[in-house]
Amino acid sequence: MNRYFFTFILSVIFLNTAFGQELKDVNEPVFKAGEQLSYRFKYGFFTGAEGNLRVEDGERIDGHPTYHIIADGKTAGTFDFFYKVRNRYESYIDRSTLLPYLYTENRREGSWRHTDKVKFDHETGKITADKGVFPSKGKVFDFVSAYYFARGLDISKIHIGDKFELPYFLEDGVYTLGITYVGKEVVSSAIGKFNCLKFNPTIIAGRIFKKDSKLYLWITDDNNRIPVKANVGLIVGSVTMELTDARGLKYPLNPIK
Repeated sequence: MNRYFFTFILSVIFLNTAFGQELKDVNEPVFKAGEQLSYRFKYGFFTGAEGNLRVEDGERIDGHPTYHIIADGKTAGTFDFFYKVRNRYESYIDRSTLLPYLYTENRREGSWRHTDKVKFDHETGKITADKGVFPSKGKVFDFVSAYYFARGLDISKIHIGDKFELPYFLEDGVYTLGITYVGKEVVSSAIGKFNCLKFNPTIIAGRIFKKDSKLYLWITDDNNRIPVKANVGLIVGSVTMELTDARGLKYPLNPIK
């Protein structure tokens, strides 16, 4: 199994909602310390992995107060017996701008291991990672901080077919994720049925994804904007991500009755 498979699936949670041609400042975070989100990833009828996100009060970095965001992903059930995955991604973001100061990842996928430590200097436009120093321009994020920043962007004028881009740093450079807004749908999950916004992030065909594979993501159409469901086609079968628990949200989560 390709070692980037679970990294991509988990990134579905994070890199999903860039709602504007320009990444304008977020007036106020739509989350708070104490928020916890849990997901399961199903391959057909089988649960293959679990993912968890949580927000904590972070330490000060260069005098700036931060949020500490932690994302964990691991295989489950029979999948865990044959191919054990234990991944953790952490990001320290500014409590006002929501831009990242520090990002770390510790990934264990089968016998493969990978770690990285990334420091963002937004004043000088430099990103320092284990593989070197890289230039950056404008707002650049990591996997985790991208999602939490995007949740607070204005979507009041979004239209079906609108396409956006979100820059993020990964290992050795800055990349761009393209996203298309598809429309609104009602989606069921383990904790209820919700009105959702539907998006189509770009994926690259290859050893995992078919040439005509489509990735769809549904997030709550409310002030929380949390992912409820995602689905992507693979070379064989498909993987579905589903929300299983949500706690400590800043705003009430109101399922459709």
